[in-house]
Amino acid sequence: MQQNRQYTMDSASAISSYFNKAALPTQQETLGQIVVEILSAGKNLNRKSLCTKLLGRLEQASGMEEEKHYNALIGLLFENRNS
Repeated sequence: MQQNRQYTMDSASAISSYFNKAALPTQQETLGQIVVEILSAGKNLNRKSLCTKLLGRLEQASGMEEEKHYNALIGLLFENRNS
């Protein structure tokens, strides 16, 4: 019986881990987390601080999807608002 319980716990952990990795946060959620980090650290919120945080996260990305996510957010910082 103990072995069955261990298998169930391992399966649940594996499934949970998969979904945690597979479900990237939305762009708004990611930017919100970064804004909170910057403001909680008592730093000024500006394009440079956002870009710095995004680049740091990009360096720590664990896969191509995550890299694409952060690259897209970095791209948003440099879009021309006048066009």
